[in-house]
Amino acid sequence: MALVESNKAKIAKRVIEVLEFFDDEHPQATVMDIVRRFDRPQSSTSELLSSLVDLGLLYKDPCSRSYSPTPRAAMLGCAVQPGMVRDGRLTGLIDRLSAQTGLGIAVFGMVGLKAQIYTWRPGKRPVRTSGPAGFSGGQQEHLSDSAAGWLLLSTVAQPRRDGMIRRLNAEAAPERKFSFPDMAAHVQQCRELGYASGVAGFGSIADVTAVLLPGLPENQPLAIGFVYEPSDQIDPSTLLRSLTDAVGRCVDEQNPAPASVQPLFNAAWTPQLEKKHG
Repeated sequence: MALVESNKAKIAKRVIEVLEFFDDEHPQATVMDIVRRFDRPQSSTSELLSSLVDLGLLYKDPCSRSYSPTPRAAMLGCAVQPGMVRDGRLTGLIDRLSAQTGLGIAVFGMVGLKAQIYTWRPGKRPVRTSGPAGFSGGQQEHLSDSAAGWLLLSTVAQPRRDGMIRRLNAEAAPERKFSFPDMAAHVQQCRELGYASGVAGFGSIADVTAVLLPGLPENQPLAIGFVYEPSDQIDPSTLLRSLTDAVGRCVDEQNPAPASVQPLFNAAWTPQLEKKHG
């Protein structure tokens, strides 16, 4: 039974890997693109992609034999997401920040004791990392290992937060151990300031400047930030102002339903109802 469950988990992971492969730089993918990226067997990868086509999550181009995501893949779960995610404002925010700065943009979430890159928009220059896949969506790392992780951890109320910090230290590798008072102070500072700036983590040499996204459900925080390699040409305080202003404008945007929808509905159906019940 344990083996069966393990295989199911592997299949689920591979489905997510395939969907996360697609981005601005990779709008399409062949079987071999996926095989090379994730070091997977060709036969099982081909079978998986065919299954995703059958499920309506991928298109397959019959000429190039390449795959691309369908709208269904993008819309899964949208109906129950916070407004900023559901109506596309978060994606628009990422687009604007990327166009204005040319820097990498990441959205971070919290999964248990780990920070995860929920989505990643590469900048004009690649971020150097020790990982074979580079800095990419889906990666996870302990909350204590990155400034974005500290920021997410700061949303947790006491005394649970201190308990999480102690557990993180207990589970950390010897080279990742930290002083509990120092880490607790870092996290508390993030809570008071509402932002974090420091090491980006995830095997990179980069820094991150991140803020929390407002209006999200309790215990489901998201942070968005610039990811960049330190340089004299980059001022974190300027990035913070740009980020704060952009998030504020994004929150203020309104997306009301067109005013003509309700009158059109009434005009089309009211006579029918009256005739039926007259």
